Formats: sequence, structure tokens, C-alpha cells
Amino acid sequence: MLCTQCPRGCNIDRSKVKGFCGESDKIRVAKVIENFMWEEPCISGKNGALAIFFSGCNLRCEFCQNYPLSHIGKGQEFTIKEFRDYLSSFDLTRFDSIDLITPSHFSLQILEALKDIKSPIPIVWNSNGYENANMIKKLCSFVDVFLVDFKFYDSGLSAKLCGVTDYFTVASKTIKLMCEKKEIVFADGLMKKGAIIRHLILPNHVKDSMAILRYIKDNIENPYVSIMSQFTPCKGSLKRKLTPLEIKTVLSFAERIGLNQGYYQDETSANEAFIPKF
Repeated sequence: MLCTQCPRGCNIDRSKVKGFCGESDKIRVAKVIENFMWEEPCISGKNGALAIFFSGCNLRCEFCQNYPLSHIGKGQEFTIKEFRDYLSSFDLTRFDSIDLITPSHFSLQILEALKDIKSPIPIVWNSNGYENANMIKKLCSFVDVFLVDFKFYDSGLSAKLCGVTDYFTVASKTIKLMCEKKEIVFADGLMKKGAIIRHLILPNHVKDSMAILRYIKDNIENPYVSIMSQFTPCKGSLKRKLTPLEIKTVLSFAERIGLNQGYYQDETSANEAFIPKF
């Protein structure tokens, strides 16, 4: 089967050649963290998530804080059956969610694996937003919560930082679809169903953040957002953390236009201690 799982459209046989994502047709897991507490409170809850970090990435931003995962590709390979059995080996009642992190380039394989999983906790699709709409429609049958990045508004910025000019065109449609398909449902402080739109503020690009937030406010009904200030220099051309003024400017703008459902981070979130070791 030729791979067209994501908008990159490599159109190759990943059983023979690795795609742009750096991965074959096997599911590869870089790291699993039990009782993971570093997601939004309504995802982590009191017991934390079963966080599964997948190797490779279909976007591969130059500044990725999980660089060894997304660019270098470390981890253990699983067939679909092996991954299903591995997931079934956990006592899922010990966690408050299953957090599938950077899964998009394994969408078809994960879909097959999830068909026989009866999860007592929400399954979270934690992705970069660069996805095919048809794939999102299929995932809705198995995924409870979309935890999705909305990274860039300007096509020049996305071209520079992740090599695609159509990021906003693609992500705006898929994120809107996610929000339409998953009505927000909370119980006991946890999001059981819904979508959370994440946006990471980048140094020197406050105007791009404001454009993204304005789009969300004007085009998505009742949005639930997570505005992140945790940018930590890793690789690439962005060499510094955010200034307090940059953070305040974006957060004040979000408050002014009425994006008041969700989470805001302050500058203390930009800490290397929060980056998992792969």
C-alpha cells in the first residue's frame, strides 16, 4: 500500500522505503511514561496519563523539543498485533487517559490496533494538526479527545520552520473538523470528549500568534484553548526563550478577544526539566 496517510503524500510503500516521517510501516514507540502529569490538567487528571511517544514525525519542526524522537528516530518497532497486545497489557484503570503523542504518521496502523481495545479511559490524539480530514473522520470512532497543535498562520513561517507552505490551510480545516466532531464533555474535572487547541508562542513571532488566536475566535464555535509559553531552544534558528513582554502581549490579546476557556502558561513553563529524556 502506498502511503498517503498525511498531507505530505509521500505515495511510497513504507514496507520497503521510509517516508518523510522517517518511519516504515511498523509502529515505532520511542518512550512510554506511566502516570504522566505534564499535559493539561483535564487530560492528566489526578492519576496521570499513559503517555506513548511515537518515533518520527510528518512535520519535523526544526525547533522540536522532542528532537531525538521526531528527527533522529529512536524506539522499538511493533506490528499492529504486538502494539494492541502491548496496550492491552496495562491496567488502564490506573490512569486518567491514554495519551498518543505524535501518532499521525501511524494513523492507519493505530486505527487497526484500537479496534479491539475497550478503553475505560479517554483516548487522546495528541498531534501537530497537519493531518488529512478523511483520516480525522475515521479516527473519531476510536479517539475521544483531540489535543491538537495550531502552530503557524503565516505560510512563510511554516515553510522556514517545518518545510511546508500549506500548514495553515491544512490545519485550519482539520482542527475545525475535530472541534465539530467532538462536542466537549467533562466529568469529575476530566475531559471525556472534545478538542483542545494548543498554540505555542514562538520568540519574535507574536503577530503570528495573534493571527492564529483571532482565527480560532472567529471560526470555531466555543473553542477550548491551551496557549503555551514553554518554548525552549533546542535546534534550529530560534535561539532564545520568550520574553515576559511577548508572553503578556499574546495572553492579553487572547483575553481581550474572549478566548477564556482553557489554559494559559506563564514563563516558568520554559524549563528543560519538562522535556522527557528519550
